[in-house]
Amino acid sequence: MAIDVYKEWLGIPEGPRPPDHYALLRVKQFDDEFDRIRSNYRKLNSIVRKYATGQYLEESQALLNELAKAMLCLTDAERKREYDESQGREFPEDETGPKTIDQVLISQKHITREQAQQAIEYADQAGLGVRDALVQLKMVEPDIATQALAQELGLSYVDLNEMIPDDEVLDRLPRKVARQYSVLPLFLDDGTLLVAGVHQIDHAVEDELRLRYDGVPVRTVLATKGALDAAIGKYYAPGARSESATQQKLAAGKAAAGKPAAGKTDKADSKTKPEKAGAEKTAQKAVRRGPKTAEQIGRDRQITIIAVCWSVFLAYVLDMYVLTPRVMFDAWTFVLWLGLPGITLAVCWFQLLSKR
Repeated sequence: MAIDVYKEWLGIPEGPRPPDHYALLRVKQFDDEFDRIRSNYRKLNSIVRKYATGQYLEESQALLNELAKAMLCLTDAERKREYDESQGREFPEDETGPKTIDQVLISQKHITREQAQQAIEYADQAGLGVRDALVQLKMVEPDIATQALAQELGLSYVDLNEMIPDDEVLDRLPRKVARQYSVLPLFLDDGTLLVAGVHQIDHAVEDELRLRYDGVPVRTVLATKGALDAAIGKYYAPGARSESATQQKLAAGKAAAGKPAAGKTDKADSKTKPEKAGAEKTAQKAVRRGPKTAEQIGRDRQITIIAVCWSVFLAYVLDMYVLTPRVMFDAWTFVLWLGLPGITLAVCWFQLLSKR
């Protein structure tokens, strides 16, 4: 019997399945508070991640993607309005337009009017955007500034440390293109490609993406530069998702769509399929997992501390009772007490701590 993940994991009462975006994110119908929507998304995301291993791996990943799509829709002013209207919401005709980034930050009490004016003047002098000026002047953190810019542009903001993009969407964009344009494709949501970027994607980049994703519309989701660079480095690691590999996958997909059943002439080609599949899995093994949670990072640190402590104890036992009994200080003391814990720490660093 299939599990009702909405009820069992998220506590959503029985009703329409899948639930609408508001019910899924556990917020009021037509809630316009983006911060509350993002906060609820983070809480639910952490709950579902607990089931991301074991027998519910596929169900948890599908629900994580569903939560992410709902959050990105409801924190994108234009898409939210369209979604709300589809749910029966009516908007007044005289609704005011969007605030500028400085107005958003002033209303949220992150900066004062004097600081806003200083940032605008600095941006004009240095040829920067107001967001970059605010960050360089250390008036606000990059994520706060980017969320305010997203609100000005009517776009959504994404914390890439909390989200795992769809593998099939990532596979269709080669590593070289992702790095060249500094973009990260996230999901195909209701026929629209959601792409993370530091700035709103221009027409040239949009045309390139449309060519690679069968002409679907492209929608920008803003992210901080540091988070985007780290995510591109993670999901497009060296040797993974190259141009040739992407073309092979697209060709294989088209061939599979055009041939409902394989004939005898395919037998020779099928001999090489296991090798190709194994090579692709090996190349992408390092990038299929999402960013580590705070819980996983803390666990890795604890493992490292325990391993180093045991290496110190082992060095003591070898020095005092095995190699040089009854000798308090000699060359072996240096080798064991410095070498063994050092090697243990290095192994833990490369295997656990450096992989975020």
